[in-house]
Amino acid sequence: MTTQHAQSVECRSFDEPDEVREFEHGRIEVLNMAGGAIGRLVLHPGWQWSQHVKPIVGTEWCEAPHFQYHVGGTIHVQMSDGTEFDAGPGSVSSLPQGHDAWVVGNDDVILIDWYAASDYAKQA
Repeated sequence: MTTQHAQSVECRSFDEPDEVREFEHGRIEVLNMAGGAIGRLVLHPGWQWSQHVKPIVGTEWCEAPHFQYHVGGTIHVQMSDGTEFDAGPGSVSSLPQGHDAWVVGNDDVILIDWYAASDYAKQA
């Protein structure tokens, strides 16, 4: 017996997000669809999680796990275990809790995030 899951057709644009959370040097735009939340992060040059989001959420490291597609710009990620890497356009990254990150260079970083959008940069 085959079980079918009911799924409705949806087509949305980040031009009309359900929610926008702004913070210094960036923002997250959230679409609620298909039973979940998808976020587009736009991070401007000078943005660093530990300087611009940490004061909002009140944790030592970013505790939001991420599964992201990198649309534009370069971001440097530093994990709490010391692992570091850069991710740029075309990259896909999976980040567990416990990291810091910052924009590298003079271009905006644009990320599509399937895991952390619902709670990212919400007041603690």
